[in-house]
Amino acid sequence: MSNPKLVILTGAGISAESGLRTFRDSDGLWEGYNVYEVASPRGWHKNPQLVLDFYNMRRKDVANAKPNPAHTGLAELEDYFEITIITQNIDDLHERAGSTNVVHLHGQIFTMRSVYDPQTIYTIKEDIRLGDTAPDGGQFRPNIVWFEEPVPMIETAAAITERADIFVIIGTSLAVYPAAGLVNYANHAIPKFIVDKQIPFTGSLSGFTVIESPASIGVQVLAEKLLAMKAGLTD
Repeated sequence: MSNPKLVILTGAGISAESGLRTFRDSDGLWEGYNVYEVASPRGWHKNPQLVLDFYNMRRKDVANAKPNPAHTGLAELEDYFEITIITQNIDDLHERAGSTNVVHLHGQIFTMRSVYDPQTIYTIKEDIRLGDTAPDGGQFRPNIVWFEEPVPMIETAAAITERADIFVIIGTSLAVYPAAGLVNYANHAIPKFIVDKQIPFTGSLSGFTVIESPASIGVQVLAEKLLAMKAGLTD
């Protein structure tokens, strides 16, 4: 018997305990910046140096961060479930914790692309500088999906969610679309869980088992519930 398909949508709350801040925690500011100054095409056209500086610092922050027990707890569940993590986060903490199947909806901080070509992706560990250009002559920019830009992986994520046997949400305010809309693709009849230190109030969460706690503790509780459920299914 194959392992159940467990699909997990994660947001900034799971990485906050690794020291990575979220703009939602500070009234629309991200590390002191208005998000539209550093995370929108308009901000890029207005001041590309500011945007590059901002993401160069975020890259250093992520490099210095370490996976926390929530990340490692999800990775350990791969022994019992067929797991796909769909994350809104641009860090690589899921991968460093050992998760092997991660879909990044909003891009990755350690990748970059030309302003002319969104398809060809390059790895970057150091800073991106103004004047650094791709082979096509375009300025390199972070491979991050900014506000007002399409989310190329959303259709893939929706199809994955539709096939889930169990669906889990961890550490997301469900305020950023289209990612928040993935909730509606999960089969209404399957077990669904949400883990957050502050559960968002939304009608789309009907039928969810609520675990109201920080991610590092909540994932431990979640794991106990999931393993008990799986044991019941296989008895």
